[in-house]
Parts: sequence; structure tokens; C-alpha cells
Amino acid sequence: MARQQGSKVRAPTMADVARLAKVSPQTVSRVLNDYEFIKPHTRDRVLQAIDSLDYRPNMAARTLATSRSRTIGVIATDYLSYGPATALWGVEQAAREAGYGVSIVSLRESNYRAIAEALERLASQSVEGVVMIAPQDASAHAAFVSFEEIPVVTLSSYESGVHKPIMLDSAEGSRIATRHLIDLGHRVIRHVSGPAGFTVSESRVQGWRDAVSQAQLVATEPLAGDWTAESGYVVGAELARDHRATAVYVANDRMAQGVLLALHEAGRRVPEDFSVVGFDDVPEAAYLIPPLTTIRQDFTALGRRCIEAVLALINGEPPLEPEPLIPNLIVRESTAPPPE
Repeated sequence: MARQQGSKVRAPTMADVARLAKVSPQTVSRVLNDYEFIKPHTRDRVLQAIDSLDYRPNMAARTLATSRSRTIGVIATDYLSYGPATALWGVEQAAREAGYGVSIVSLRESNYRAIAEALERLASQSVEGVVMIAPQDASAHAAFVSFEEIPVVTLSSYESGVHKPIMLDSAEGSRIATRHLIDLGHRVIRHVSGPAGFTVSESRVQGWRDAVSQAQLVATEPLAGDWTAESGYVVGAELARDHRATAVYVANDRMAQGVLLALHEAGRRVPEDFSVVGFDDVPEAAYLIPPLTTIRQDFTALGRRCIEAVLALINGEPPLEPEPLIPNLIVRESTAPPPE
């Protein structure tokens, strides 16, 4: 229904349809252009609003809307850390090789509102798909399931059941790290975990517990860090006072760096008195004193998988469901058999 303005009738606009249907203009555009990734109840609501208003799309505008931007949006949280930063590089390289540009939104904090606003910002740029590099998984998942305009793929450790993210098997990586220490003969193996709120922290704790349990050893309570070298140093001082333990598996290399310094200052030699294993294989890991045994993640491969998955969705293909990547053990000089 058109609205009267004096003697003139104003034709309804896409914004009018969006307001009546309680969706964004981008969603109206995608319904008009028959995108596959719109929920049925949303599509019905938009079509009802179009009929109610007798809306007729401007063909020139519609032609513009259907043109492809050849751009993929990326939302990166914790983007200063080695893993997310390297994954972001992999995403950019793979997108460029596929003929796509990348529009990046970097977030200092990961929560529902920040991620939802980032998704809306990218939608307004007409990106064809979005990759979320989001280690704080609950917020990313909440934003993902509420967003229905554009195909979204997550690089995450959180498997929601709604979609299958691009994952690395952190639990298996932890089992590999812990079994390495067990095979060397260690019987009391501590764990320095990541912070609460990260599913990857829970996965690495679980992998350590699994390996210790399978070897019929006792798992003492993990020491919680916050992914920083400083937190590793703080908990490392406590670890150095535990003279029952002869080894520790640390949930990332930055915390392992702090643990190494704390052990050194406490007079516990690595690896003669105490063995240390990290996780990530950051470039500096090979140059610590001693060089760090660690679990290597292929972040570049993860980034490439994200692009493959989002391009499949953009092109209307069935969603990819790749198995999680298994990381590799890199043995260096920070691990050895326990002292006799």
C-alpha cells in the first residue's frame, strides 16, 4: 500500500518492507534475489510484507544488488596472538588465490554484541560470506545462529550441532603431548591450562586427563593461566615447589615461556630435573632456553579450509564437513626422562 503525500503517492521502499518484516534491508534484498541461506520463517515474513505493501523493486537497484562483490569478510578476535594472526594470513592468501578480496574487522573483545555488530558492518559492505576467527566460542556461536543474511564459517573449537566449524583437534594434541611425557617415564605430570571461557582450554584439559587416566596415573588439579607468559611465570613458581612432579604440559607456548623462567629461577633444571611441553609451536619456541618441545598447529591450513568452506556455501554447494586437523609433536630439548 502506497502512502499519500499531498497529491502525490510515494511508492514503498525496501526500507519500508524491512521495517514491517522486522528484518534488515539486506535480508529483504536477499529474499528478492532468492538466496538459499534465509530461514523459511524469515523468508515468509518478508514476502508477506512485500504483498502487504504492494512493493515493486527498482530493477536498476536490483541489478546492482545481484552483482557479486568478490569480497569475503573476516572477523578476528584475539588477533594479536600467534594462532589467530597466522590463521588470518592463511585466510587472506587463500581468498586472494580464489579471486576474492578480504574485508577485516578486528575485535579487542569477543562478546555477542561486538560480534553481531561486526557481522552487520560486513553485511552493509555486501560481502558474499564471512569467516569468523573466534576462540571465545559461546559468543561467536550466539551471534552466528542469530545471523541469517550471509554464509558464515567459523574457525573455532566449538561444535554447536548447528554447523560444523573448521577445527583443530586440541584434545588429541593434548593427548599426544602428555603421552610423550608418559613414554619418557614421567609419572606425575602437571598441566597449566588456559583461562575459563575458552572451549579450547577445556579441550586441552580433557586431552591431558584422558592420557593420564589411560596410563593409570593421577591427574592433579590444573594450574590456570590466561595464555600470557606472565601468567605462566606466576603458576610456574607454584609448580616449581611441587617436588613430586617431574613434568608439565602447558596449554600454549607463551605460558610455557613463563614456566621455563620460573623453573630456572627456582633452580630446577630443564630437562634434567623437569620436562616441559608447550602447544602452538610459535616461531620463538625453537630459540628458548632450552628449545621447547611443543605441539605444532597448522594455522595456515586452517585458514585455507575456512575459505574452501565459505566458498562452497557462496556457490550453493553442500556445506563442507572436514574432519578436525590433527597437530604434530615437535620434540626439542625441553623434555627428557625423569631424574632417577
